[in-house]
Amino acid sequence: MQNLRVAVDVGGTFTDMCIMDETTGTIRIEKTASTSDPIDGIMAGVAKAGVDLSEVALFSHGTTVATNALITRRLPRTAIVSTRGFRDVIEIRRANKEDLWDAYKDVVRPYVPRRDRLTVPERVDAAGRNIEPLDVAAAREVARILKRRGVAAIAVCFMNAYLNGENERAMREILIEAMPDTPVSISSEVLPEIFEHERFSTTVVNAALSPVVVSYTNRLGDRLASEGYTRDLLLLHTGGGVMTPASVKDFAARLAGSGIAAGAIASRHIAGLCGYPNSIGLDMGGTSTDVSLAYEGQSRVTKDWFIEFGYPIRFSSIEVLTIGAGGGSLAWTDEAGSLRNGPQSAGAHPGPACYGNGNRQPTNTDANVTLGRLGTKLAGGSVSLDPELARTAVATGVAEPFGLAVEAAADAILQVANANMSDAVRLISISRGYDPRDFALVAFGGAGALHGAAVARELAIPVVIVPPNPGVTSALGCLLVDMQHDFSENCMVEAAEADPDAIEAQFARIEKEALDRLTHEGVAPQDIVFQRSIDMMYRGQWRSLAVSAPSPIRSIPALVEDFHREHDREYNFRRDDTPVSLFRVNLKAVGVVPKAELPVHEPTGETPEPAGRRTVWFDAEPHDTPIFDRDRLPAGFAFSGPAIVEQVDSTTVVPPWAGAEVDRYLNIIIRAKA
Repeated sequence: MQNLRVAVDVGGTFTDMCIMDETTGTIRIEKTASTSDPIDGIMAGVAKAGVDLSEVALFSHGTTVATNALITRRLPRTAIVSTRGFRDVIEIRRANKEDLWDAYKDVVRPYVPRRDRLTVPERVDAAGRNIEPLDVAAAREVARILKRRGVAAIAVCFMNAYLNGENERAMREILIEAMPDTPVSISSEVLPEIFEHERFSTTVVNAALSPVVVSYTNRLGDRLASEGYTRDLLLLHTGGGVMTPASVKDFAARLAGSGIAAGAIASRHIAGLCGYPNSIGLDMGGTSTDVSLAYEGQSRVTKDWFIEFGYPIRFSSIEVLTIGAGGGSLAWTDEAGSLRNGPQSAGAHPGPACYGNGNRQPTNTDANVTLGRLGTKLAGGSVSLDPELARTAVATGVAEPFGLAVEAAADAILQVANANMSDAVRLISISRGYDPRDFALVAFGGAGALHGAAVARELAIPVVIVPPNPGVTSALGCLLVDMQHDFSENCMVEAAEADPDAIEAQFARIEKEALDRLTHEGVAPQDIVFQRSIDMMYRGQWRSLAVSAPSPIRSIPALVEDFHREHDREYNFRRDDTPVSLFRVNLKAVGVVPKAELPVHEPTGETPEPAGRRTVWFDAEPHDTPIFDRDRLPAGFAFSGPAIVEQVDSTTVVPPWAGAEVDRYLNIIIRAKA
């Protein structure tokens, strides 16, 4: 009987697993150490959890394999074939810098060196007319050269191919004829959009990652099948959906950033269950913090993202802002004598000073141990913390240089860390036109629940939600997603001249392609949902704004009014007298799959006794604080701060100025006292 759903999130330190029994609705978690080959860690976790893969109906996985391959540049040899005269588009880029004022810092080199960027004669004009067909003889010579060089992947990027991909398709056929086992990505299919650098860059990343992720998914699929798993492996992509291995070969770049999307999905879902359609996710781990935002039940989506600056990946992605603030982030003093926190990190090894592995520099974990907010054990006792080593690191690293008491120094470390995270929340909320006071903060990750209440207080966020298993919430996110693909086509026309029937025909063509792809992945027609949007802009702008589009489209003026309203919300102004242009049509194709449903618990009226007490410092004052065991907190239980709630994967801090309650989903809801 296949009644289990398994989700896996592979992190740098731990591999987290979330196992749900469809029959009973119970969810259990498992953590194992991550391994050099992530598949070994996954299979070790399956064995440790005692999961019989023949009983698994769904296996979903968020992977960092693609992200790590780009960061470390461990990529197969990749080549570019471009229009004659345009081999250097990806190196010229936009001629911008990540730090505008640093004249000496260069952008990292392109993923494909110049010697492997070859050209052929061909040309499509700006209207999409094929004015110079592909030179077949030159194309065959390029194929011969690339075969001799033994390249493992090829990106074909021709000018204006987004309007007419005829020449790119011809080039692909010639390459496949010469090298049938080499993956070839063409820009007119990967990203049929204007702006050649973004299109070229996305296609290059897609090509370079294809051998990496195809090999990984094949090996993982084979290992799972050998242990009895009979269904498709589902892979989380950056757009917030899952895809099967059948789509990975053609759209490998969609897995870049796969891991961080799961946490955003889970936080949005949990906040929705609690009655908060507006939510901010605060996912704080050992090295970094990921911040996401959902408005009216929908995650913010962006196309302006990258793994390395200068090389954009223009697939739709859930917008997640990552900063260097985690449990292992180091406290240090800059040249001006100011206290700083991160982004440098002690990592998993040697880790914080309290781990006893030789690090002497204080971290956020050491500060929390010094203040009593963390005990002497982590991860269910598998990691021991030495309070004396923590105090010594805080004393020598911060207290003595600044002339502070040890506890005041530890508090200062955390205040700087909380300020950094608060700034990140401001960037994703206030700078986007959202008021944090209208949102709930979902604090998760191994360290999110330690800092969530303080960040919320800084931003006047009224409520903090701590999920039942904060440390594996990202893995839970893999059980809450649908099959999803994103399509887009250029539609450059003035709104005053736009023909609703022509736009409707364009959507119909895209929807047919989407239907074919989801059907190929085994999604039943009744489970397919299409979500339309149109990117629009004021005349003279080059940045566009997405506006939801109805089906069918009957009124262009109604779309224009929606654009004015959305522009006013996003940028705090509108120009009703300025002409509006349509730029691009977008389609999100969703194949609905069964999702995890968190069990509901009725209040029992029980009042659990604290498992112990210890002195915990808040605002430079010691407090005798009860320590609760999270597993013993029933639904409906309410308590006042100060309090500490401990569990195997995280620790929750309820400060003296706050109160908390356990809801029917066993989330801890923290609010400031009246």
